[in-house]
Amino acid sequence: MTDTLHHDVRGSGPVLLVMPGGAGHPMGFAPMTEVLADHFTVVTYDPLGLAHGRLGLPVDDQRVRDWSEGARQVLARTLPAGEAAYVLGTSSGGIAALDLLARHPERLRHVVAHEPPCVAPLPDGPRERAEALFRKVHERYRTAGLPAAAALLGAGLAGREVGDQDGPVGQPLTREEELNNPMALFLAHVLVPFTAYAPDLSALAPGRLTLAAGTDSRGGLLHRTAEYLAERTGSPFVEFPGGHVGVAEHPADFAERLVKTLPG
Repeated sequence: MTDTLHHDVRGSGPVLLVMPGGAGHPMGFAPMTEVLADHFTVVTYDPLGLAHGRLGLPVDDQRVRDWSEGARQVLARTLPAGEAAYVLGTSSGGIAALDLLARHPERLRHVVAHEPPCVAPLPDGPRERAEALFRKVHERYRTAGLPAAAALLGAGLAGREVGDQDGPVGQPLTREEELNNPMALFLAHVLVPFTAYAPDLSALAPGRLTLAAGTDSRGGLLHRTAEYLAERTGSPFVEFPGGHVGVAEHPADFAERLVKTLPG
């Protein structure tokens, strides 16, 4: 039987589970985890195995619950009996981290969810606009290609309007090209199902969750979403260096902020 619990472990100390965003490929995370390994046993979860030889293999539409269940099983392998883990989830990985906390709070010491695009709890108007944006990005990807969809997504997250004729226009990717491109896999199979996920806010254990967003994301959709989720759950809200991909933009500073944010 093929092992589907793809993950990497480095460092020593309390277990810190890292759940990347996008399609779960941990590209760009190594510089941050290198710093964190001085403080934690860093377990980086790769839910689709894209960094473990499965890039190019078929991928179906993804479910939040499957990612969080896989994370739970990874913790069963890596977390010593009687201990609880820290978790960092970014973007779509942040949504899966929220689900993991709701389902298995006893296994988690504290979760930091950085800019999760978890828009279902937003008030009706903002929620409907966000959901329409993500559907439009998916459609743009299917009809006009990856650069066009990425431009629309970036503009939408920043709060800028982009018309149907604005931005780059290209050709849709072939299935083979899509399966070998993590960003394409995210747009095709993760973006819409994950942003439609409605968390059980009452199940998010008080005192075990921090919502976070990048300083460069101020005024944008995901900064506002993180602030709103913090208010709804009674959780702290913390700003991290950089923007949505602050992990890659400022890895050392991002890691330092995480160490200061997680409770001792």
